[in-house]
Amino acid sequence: MIKNYDDFIRALTSAGFSMAGGGSDEGVYGVPMPGWDGSQTESPVRWFSGDPDTDPWEWRMRVLDERDDIAYGKLFFKKSGFITKEWYPFFLAARRGGKSFFDQYADGTVSHFAKRIYDVVAEHGTLPLEGIKRAAGFSKEDKSKFDAALTELQMKFFLTTCGRQTKLSQKGEISSWSSTVFCTTETFWPPEIFDKAAGISEKEAASAIAGQVLKLNPAAQEKKINKFIFGT
Repeated sequence: MIKNYDDFIRALTSAGFSMAGGGSDEGVYGVPMPGWDGSQTESPVRWFSGDPDTDPWEWRMRVLDERDDIAYGKLFFKKSGFITKEWYPFFLAARRGGKSFFDQYADGTVSHFAKRIYDVVAEHGTLPLEGIKRAAGFSKEDKSKFDAALTELQMKFFLTTCGRQTKLSQKGEISSWSSTVFCTTETFWPPEIFDKAAGISEKEAASAIAGQVLKLNPAAQEKKINKFIFGT
């Protein structure tokens, strides 16, 4: 049973990747822990308590603040998840297929809204969520388009979450909510991650990830595994 942050990190680094949330793992794999619904009440883990040691909601940012070997974002089934540095090159090889952002945009496999977001993040290096919206010219009416494009960029491994930033109100007052900060994956990871990915074929990447999934969850179905690997 996962009882605290250290337990979670040990389980995650051993597995190599995991759905986030502590609830449904979409039939593939998620580090087993009490769900946000309060299941497994005998565990000290408590969602949304604010305790950095026992609140999984805090862990998603704690891994980014304290470590440089774990990525977090909307990575699987358009939902949040984690991938370690060891396994990230395999997912890069599977999702990108050796193509750059601009290659995929030229092919028509990346949306125009995604390009607007990617361009401003690449230009600034890192940007909080509200900063991206302003710089890319998204209005409140564009919320659904913005959200879909931001998820698209994470699922294609072009952008990733890289931390959080204090959020200010329109009056300049500090908000109780922080703003998620995004950066390109090339900003987040060192060049050797991409060099390693370049040497892995899509077939090799898929085979390696599928093998690890089946070690973690022998009951995982092929269709689900493929969607987990390729994102579509």
